[in-house]
Amino acid sequence: MDDTLRARWERLRERVDDACRAAGRDPGEVTVLPVSKTFGPDLIREAVGLGLHRFGENKVQEIRDKSEALAECAIDWVMIGHLQTNKAGVVARLATELQSLDRPKLAAALDRHLRTENRVLDVLVQVKTSHEPSKYGLDPAQLLRFLDELAGYPTLRVRGLMTLAINTSDPDTVRGCFRRLRQLRDDAAARGHDLPRLSMGMSGDFPLAIAEGATEVRIGTAIFGARPYPDSHYWP
Repeated sequence: MDDTLRARWERLRERVDDACRAAGRDPGEVTVLPVSKTFGPDLIREAVGLGLHRFGENKVQEIRDKSEALAECAIDWVMIGHLQTNKAGVVARLATELQSLDRPKLAAALDRHLRTENRVLDVLVQVKTSHEPSKYGLDPAQLLRFLDELAGYPTLRVRGLMTLAINTSDPDTVRGCFRRLRQLRDDAAARGHDLPRLSMGMSGDFPLAIAEGATEVRIGTAIFGARPYPDSHYWP
């Protein structure tokens, strides 16, 4: 089997398209966010050569370092990992999107830095749809109130919701996490919040996420190959 980056990308995109068709959806409805955490500039530059320009990262330091090394590539960096409030300034300066907005204090810090940078930032609200104590995310019961608060920050363009499914081999339980996020989005829409995007699903569970309405799946190892560290090193 061809194990080049191009071949892995083409196989992954075919699998995503197949999952869409199996769910009765148009493959054009689902985008792939390549997750480049731990991979170096050379491999990312090769991916840019394939036409990719958005990359997800879990750590602020990696965005800072890679944005310098790949400045000529005009990459849109997407922060998908938990963001400490004291590092909001780096995201406000270098990222085009944050998918892990999960608390009012972080929203306020981002807004303050974005005003200084004279920038706006696309954001997704991360919602905790599992009961795992180690996972981050907003309590679903707080979502509507938080969305109302975010309307007061014009620098933050709220585009949708994000979640991490529970770590289990039971597909019904995993799918339930994704279904919960879609239901929360629909409830918010009924209250006047336009949230077209649902970022959910990774290399091991994206077909289940697509079946439940994902508009974007976050894929790392299926595109870039095995990492030197387990996912638990980056995803708590």
